[in-house]
Amino acid sequence: MSQVQQLLLETFVNQGLETSLSLFDQVKTLSQDFATRAAVHDKDSSFPFENFTALHQAGLLGLTIPRDLGGQDLGLTSICQVIEGIASGDASTALVLNMHYLQHAKANRNRSWHPEVYKKVCREAIANPALINAARVEPELGTPARGGLPATTAQKTAQGWLLTGHKQYTTGSPILSYFVVWAKTTADEPQVGNFLVPRDLPGLRIVETWDHLGMRATGSHDLILENVLIPDEYALDIRPISVKSPPDPMTAVWNSLTLSALYLGVATAGRDWLIEYLGDRTPSNLGTPLASLSRFQIAVGEIEALLYANRQLIYNLAQAVDKGESEANVELQAQAVKYLSTTNSIRAVEIGLELIGNPGLMKKNPLERHYRDVLCSRIHTPQNDVICQSLGKAVLNKSDEC
Repeated sequence: MSQVQQLLLETFVNQGLETSLSLFDQVKTLSQDFATRAAVHDKDSSFPFENFTALHQAGLLGLTIPRDLGGQDLGLTSICQVIEGIASGDASTALVLNMHYLQHAKANRNRSWHPEVYKKVCREAIANPALINAARVEPELGTPARGGLPATTAQKTAQGWLLTGHKQYTTGSPILSYFVVWAKTTADEPQVGNFLVPRDLPGLRIVETWDHLGMRATGSHDLILENVLIPDEYALDIRPISVKSPPDPMTAVWNSLTLSALYLGVATAGRDWLIEYLGDRTPSNLGTPLASLSRFQIAVGEIEALLYANRQLIYNLAQAVDKGESEANVELQAQAVKYLSTTNSIRAVEIGLELIGNPGLMKKNPLERHYRDVLCSRIHTPQNDVICQSLGKAVLNKSDEC
C-alpha cells in the first residue's frame, strides 16, 4: 500500500466514516477501470460518460454535499485524496469531478442559495449523475481572474431572468445538468453575479470546440445562451458592480489544493508506468533490466523526491485546514503549494521522458499523455505569475511595515 493510500485510510478512519474501507476500495477500483479507457478518450477527444455512471453508482458524486441532503460532507484532505486517486486513472475524469466537488463545497459552506433550489440540486446529484460546474470564461474577456466584467447578460422580466451570452472552456459540458453562469444584469444600475442555469432549457446549446493538447476528454466546449429563461430564485448571489464580493479564501484554498492533488495523481501514474517499463526493458547489449543501472535509479529517485515533496505540501496544509489550524494567510499558502507542486509534477514526468527517449513520446505508451495532461496544470487559476506576484507583494509589504 502506498503512502498516500495509507493516508487516505487513516483520514477516513479519523473522520469516523463507516464507509471508509469501501470508499477507498471504490476509488482504487474505479481508477484502474478508468485507466483502461483513458487513451481511447484522449485519442478521440470523446467524453467518458461511462466513468460518471460508475462514479454515481459508487455514490461518489455526493462527497461534498451535506449529510442531511444525502451526501457525505467530506473535508478537504479526503477530497484531495479521492481526486488524486481518480486522476491516476484518468485525469480528464478527475478534473470534471473536481469542478463538481468544488461547486458543491462552496455552496455547502456559504449556504447563500435559495434553500429549495439548493436542496433540489443536491438531491438530484445524489439520485442521478447530475453534475454542476461554473461557466465564467468568455471569448472577449478571457478569464475573469484577470479582472473585468462579463458580456453575458441577465435581463429581469416578469417571468424571471433571461440570460444571453457565450462562455468558453466549460469543463464537463457534455454531462452537466447545471451551469453556474457569471453574468451582469441589464438594469440602469447593473449588478453582477452568478445564475443557476439548468441544462434542458430552450435557448441553451453546446458548441463542441474543445480540441486541446491535454485533458482532451474533459468536454470543455462553448456554452451558448440565447434568451434562456430561469426562475427568479435561480439568481444565486448578484450584487451591484460597485460592491465587491466578500472574500472567500476557503474556495481559493480548495481550488488550489485539489488541483495540486489532481496533477500529483497524473505524475504518479507517469512514475508507475516508468518503473514498470524500466523493470521490463532489457537491452540485448546489457542483458539486465534498465532498472539495475545507477543512472536510472538516480533519476527515479529524483522523481520520488519530487512526488514526496508534493504529498507533504498538499496534505499537511489540507489537514491543517480541516482541523481549523491554518493561519490567516492560508490562501497564499495554498497558492504557493499549487505553484510548487504542479512545477514538481511537470518536472517528474519530464525526467521520465528524458530518461527513456523515444518510447516516452510514442502514442502507444501513456507517458506522453501524462505529459500533455500535466502541462495543463499551468492553465488553472491562479496561474504562476499571479501566485508569485501575490507572494512577492505580501513579503515586500510585510518588510515595509517593519
